[in-house]
Amino acid sequence: MRTSGAASAAIASLVCGVLALAAVSCSGRSDGRPQRADVSAGPGRDADARGGARAGGLRQIPYVGERLRGRIPSDTGQVLAVYGAGEDSDRATVQLFVRHDGVWRSVRSWAAHNGSKGWTTDHHLGDRRSPVGVFTLSDAGGVLPDPGARLPYTASASFQAPHYWARSYWHDFDYVIAIDYNRVRGTPPTDPTRPQGEASGGGIWLHMDHGSGTSGCVSLAKSGMRYLLRTLDPRQHPVVVMGDRADLAS
Repeated sequence: MRTSGAASAAIASLVCGVLALAAVSCSGRSDGRPQRADVSAGPGRDADARGGARAGGLRQIPYVGERLRGRIPSDTGQVLAVYGAGEDSDRATVQLFVRHDGVWRSVRSWAAHNGSKGWTTDHHLGDRRSPVGVFTLSDAGGVLPDPGARLPYTASASFQAPHYWARSYWHDFDYVIAIDYNRVRGTPPTDPTRPQGEASGGGIWLHMDHGSGTSGCVSLAKSGMRYLLRTLDPRQHPVVVMGDRADLAS
């Protein structure tokens, strides 16, 4: 159902660090076609060299340097890598890796979008850049009913994008996965608490994609979101490693 004007205003103020509703939506685009991925496709083209192949797998996540690699918890068994095309680009590739018997294997990848102005290691409210880093993934939700998510899922009309936004944005938050940047884990993605303060932004989500860059979130096709919701498992302590190629490799 549609939310009231007050509810729409509340959700609009949370997403992607935008407090003023006149600010941009947190939306993006992909070609809408998830595909099986392996280390010879997309960002993993040279994965054997970059990640260290072993028995059909990888010792480490390709194209991620020591600085960020060291932030991946030792008990993590699922890594969602977001490879930004460039520091100032809004285009990215999302690639899911799973660990079995000590080696990483690429499972699937999707075209995606990130912040409309690119990436930053010092994200602030309204900068329209996605934060670079390693973040846990612990909570999900959306307008639509739970599609079988393994992460705790909150279904609520309060996720609905305001209908005075362009129609192409209306389904952006049908499915969302909260990226644990400046938020309280274990709460719905819409929780407004910002432990590092409002100026540091927040409301950074994985969500559905519509055709352009975002205000700081990462967006991909509906099919990709459904797959991730059904696959990301809290028992595997999933994280997202995200950034432009140069920052990821540093």
